[in-house]
This record gives sequence, structure tokens and C-alpha cells, in this order.
Amino acid sequence: MNRMLISAAHKSSGKTTVSIGLCAALSARGLSVQPYKKGPDYIDPMWLSQACGRDCRNLDLYLMERDDIVSTFVHHSSDINLVEGNKGLYDGLALDGSNSNAALAKLLDLPVVLVIDARGMTRGIAPLILGYQAFDKDIQVAGVILNNLGGSRHESKLREVIEHYTDVPVIGAIQHDEKLTIVERHLGLMPSNESGEAIKRIREIGSIVNSQVDLDKLLTLSAKDPLPAPAKADISAFPSPEKLKIGIARDRAFGFYYADDLDALTAAGAELIPFDTLGEGHLPDVDALYIGGGFPEMFARDLEANTSLRAEIRQAIISGMPVYAECGGLMYLSRTLSYQGQSYEMVGAIQGDVVMHSKPVGRGYVHLAENLEHPWPRPNVPAKEIRAHEFHYSSLENLPSDTKFAFRVTRGHGIDGRHDGLVLHNLLASYTHLRTIGSCYWATRFVAFVRRVKQESEH
Repeated sequence: MNRMLISAAHKSSGKTTVSIGLCAALSARGLSVQPYKKGPDYIDPMWLSQACGRDCRNLDLYLMERDDIVSTFVHHSSDINLVEGNKGLYDGLALDGSNSNAALAKLLDLPVVLVIDARGMTRGIAPLILGYQAFDKDIQVAGVILNNLGGSRHESKLREVIEHYTDVPVIGAIQHDEKLTIVERHLGLMPSNESGEAIKRIREIGSIVNSQVDLDKLLTLSAKDPLPAPAKADISAFPSPEKLKIGIARDRAFGFYYADDLDALTAAGAELIPFDTLGEGHLPDVDALYIGGGFPEMFARDLEANTSLRAEIRQAIISGMPVYAECGGLMYLSRTLSYQGQSYEMVGAIQGDVVMHSKPVGRGYVHLAENLEHPWPRPNVPAKEIRAHEFHYSSLENLPSDTKFAFRVTRGHGIDGRHDGLVLHNLLASYTHLRTIGSCYWATRFVAFVRRVKQESEH
């Protein structure tokens, strides 16, 4: 098998584009490529998933236990396993680098391919590579891919310098090309579920990478024996014999879902029924709703225009249907959404107004402590601090003074800097993105809650 970490000296070096291109080029050879993404990001994994035809899995040293990471990696491994890093190789929150990309490379024994933005560089590239090798001797820098080259002459100079001063092979040299630019937005790369030309763009990137990267050399340098799998803890705290139907919003406005969460919902007994908030006027026949994150502000006019669906969702919540909403989902369920000087009517179940801002309101990892108002059944394990993630440019304002919350925020912002997880009827709506990992059992708890509500309504 093959495994590798695609990393860089710093963010915005082009490693996401290169990773997408490698996934597409290797898949085009008929190879089975499993993508992974370090950190909590949603958008890069969407592109990587489309490029490989396999769900990308997030590996997060801050949120996940080490054994959980190894188990996830081994369980989903395929012929070729490509991990895209975040930021630079040695970047991370901890001073000792314990949650850096390098730490992930050591944990999973990943050969590192450095993507270097070589614009304006010649001889200076040598000390950069040597420094990355010397900083941590346990890291195997298997090779480099030069990016954003200025032409064949520039490439020749860089290859000569690297060959003379280092023992690191050049795996590829990618010339500057506007076709490799993916439209960027305030939360990073444009989601592939929004781009009608995503597949065409991925093929173009794959073709360019295939022609300028030595894929055979990459496969030779990244060949490794399989990792042994650690014992994996059973997180299904609530046995679920009966299938429940949970409607999940999956369209251009809402697409931020972790594959592991969807797996956990299914394992807990849920049948996921997708629905389109933009194009469908009525809810499917379901027992509950799950509305994840996305960019509802970009489609606010279309969301507002779908009055019949908004009315049905509002009535479903008032009538006690269990609903879980994260970030963009919370925004959609609010009374109004204000963006670029315009105000749009939303579902109106939450008696508060969402306002978009030019800078992030909440960004990064959050720590939550659960309040007694949390409506979901609790697993028979000791309560622990919940670690999760938020990234929102909006605030929820004008909430009633008696609003109930499921969480107290001990790190991060949440809804008001102190609380998150608004509770109303059987709705739980939060700016925080949870993951069913470690001590957080949200998917199994939500399904158990849906089952309890359904059973109570039948008696």
C-alpha cells in the first residue's frame, strides 16, 4: 500500500490544489485513492471526495484520541492513502508540536511530500528544505513538489540547486497556471457542491498535475507496510433495532457534514433522507431533521423564496419534531438573515435575527460543558468536556431573555460568548460543529432522542 502526507512550508502554498490533482490523476489510473484531511475543515474534503469518488475522512489531533485517529485511518485505508495537511508542516496550536502536521506524520508513519511555492526563489530553496529536514529527524521528507514556477528556466535552476545541496528528490514541478485557481471565499475554497463545473475543474487539475508530477516516483517513495489497527472503542451507546427516518439538508446551501457522523447516524439506526432547501417545496416523510453547515447567506434569496418549505419546517419544529441544526442550519432556522445590506425572511422557528459580519465572530476550537437543559439522552459514561469547532461570520441577535441553552462555552464564542446550543421544543441549534468521536456521542444520542420522542407520541 501507499500512504503520504501532502504538506507545505506555510499555508497558501497550493497543497490543496496539488492534493486534488494527485487524487484525480491517481484515480484516473484506476487506482483506489482514500483521501484524508488534517483538522476540522469541511470544504477541502468535499473537493478531495469528488476527486477520488470516496468520502474524505478528517483526522484531528486536537479533537480525537490517538487511537481514534489510527483506527479511522486503518479502517478506511485503500491502495493509496493521501492525507492533506493544514497550514505548514510544523504548524499547530501546541508549542511542542503535539498537534502539528508533523505529529500526524509520525503517528501514522507518513512520508511527507512538501509542496513549495517557489515564486521568486532560486538558491534560497536549499536552506528551506534542509531546515525542514533538520528540525525533526523523525520526519521523513520523501520529496518535494515545486509549485507556481515561472517557466522551464526557473525549474532547471531549482532542480540544480536542490540536487546539489540536498538529498531530497523533486517529485514534480508545476508551472504557474490560472487553471489551477479555485474560486476562494471567506471560509476558504468554494465548496464543490456549489460549483456546477467542479468535476470539469477537477479533471483539468488532475490532467495538469499528471503531466508535471512523476506519479511513479511518488508511488515508489510512499510505499509502506500497512499499519496495525488498535482496538476501537464502541461508541454506539444506545442500541437501535428500529430504523428511523432523518431528513438531511444536502444542496448548494447546506453541505458541511463529516462522513464519520453520517456513518454513526446510520449505525445508530437512522435512514438518512436527503432534501433540497432550494428546490423542494415540501419536507419528506421523516421522523426528524438534520440541517448542517454551509453558506445560506449566499442563497438567502432562494431560501426565502421557498415559502412552503420554510413554513413546513417551522410547523414541524413547533409541533415537536426533533431537529438538530449546526451553524448554517441555525442561521436558516432564524427569523431573518441580514447580508450585504439586505434582510431575508428565514424559517422563523428561532426568535432571533442573524447578521453577517466582515470578520469572523467565532473561529477555531471550542470547549463546551453540557447544561441540564440539554434534551438528548445521556450515555452511561462520565460527563466530559466536549471539544468541537466553530467558524462563523454571523451573530444571532435579539434573542428572548428566557432562551434556553444546552451548552456553556468555556473556550470559544458560540452564540453569545457564554452559551451555545439553543433549545426550543425538540430543536437543538448550535454554532458549534460537533463530531462523533472521543467522548462526544452526539449522533447516537440524537437518534436515541428521536426514538424516544417518536415512542412518546405513539402512546
